[in-house]
Amino acid sequence: MLEHLCECYFDLSVPILCPVLGSITPLFIPNSSIRPIRLIGLCVSLITFLYPPVPRIQFDPSTAKSQFVESLRWLPYENIHLYMGIDGLSLFFMILTTFLIPICISVGWYGMRSFGKEYITAFLIREFLMIAVSCMLDPLLFYVLSESVPIPMLKIKAAYQFFLYTLLGSVFMLLAILLILLQTGTTDLQILLTTEFSERRQILLWIAFFASFAVKVPMVPVHIWLPEAHVEAPTAGSVILAGILLKLGTYGFLRFSIPMFPEATLCFTPFIYTLSAIAIIYTSLTTLRQIDLKKIIAYS
Repeated sequence: MLEHLCECYFDLSVPILCPVLGSITPLFIPNSSIRPIRLIGLCVSLITFLYPPVPRIQFDPSTAKSQFVESLRWLPYENIHLYMGIDGLSLFFMILTTFLIPICISVGWYGMRSFGKEYITAFLIREFLMIAVSCMLDPLLFYVLSESVPIPMLKIKAAYQFFLYTLLGSVFMLLAILLILLQTGTTDLQILLTTEFSERRQILLWIAFFASFAVKVPMVPVHIWLPEAHVEAPTAGSVILAGILLKLGTYGFLRFSIPMFPEATLCFTPFIYTLSAIAIIYTSLTTLRQIDLKKIIAYS
């Protein structure tokens, strides 16, 4: 019965645009009316959360191809289009995002008296960005959206550190994407996955992508911003940081680096293992000397 009810056409634009519309609505409500602002934010986040189970029911787990693919002409003269779709990885990433946002809004229910409008708007915009990132099948648009994620949290000092760290690493990723565009003539991930790059070119592109994703994980030694972000962020911000944002870098590795550059991935596997082992030992010893609970969570 449930499958028959969900046989309607699934449109990815609904869970993406719903938070956008919800973030605009509070702008027309005075700051003194904090209760309607909170209710609007919670209702919009709940509606967005209830929508992803529809593709979960219709989802075909027997194929590795992206499903519910949509295309929109963006820069046709450069053969750059807005490609969206989901597979098993992005589906659960989207469900995780829509599940945590209502919780974060509920956690800060009584703590948003002074900046309630800004609080709700920031969380809904971040939800839009994270859902859009998980659905993008275009490395260039993925780059633009993933770099926009820190913007709603730029009120804290650590966010500036995160932004600067990411900016430095992401310049190389942008250059790598432009190089791919010049070589293949497209940024469509579905085409790039079937494109063979030379081993030397794969290594060069892998390093460029690694420079960006390593900051977002974060990996040692570009992890300095993380403890400060956990300490300065409110409880809801720490939940979003640990639950969603820190998975963005790993998602990038799984979505782009590994399938697009398999030979380079095998080449750099010992390097990744070494960095990970160092990180486990170093951060474990650092955790023992912390007295701030949020720093203990961040390092552990």
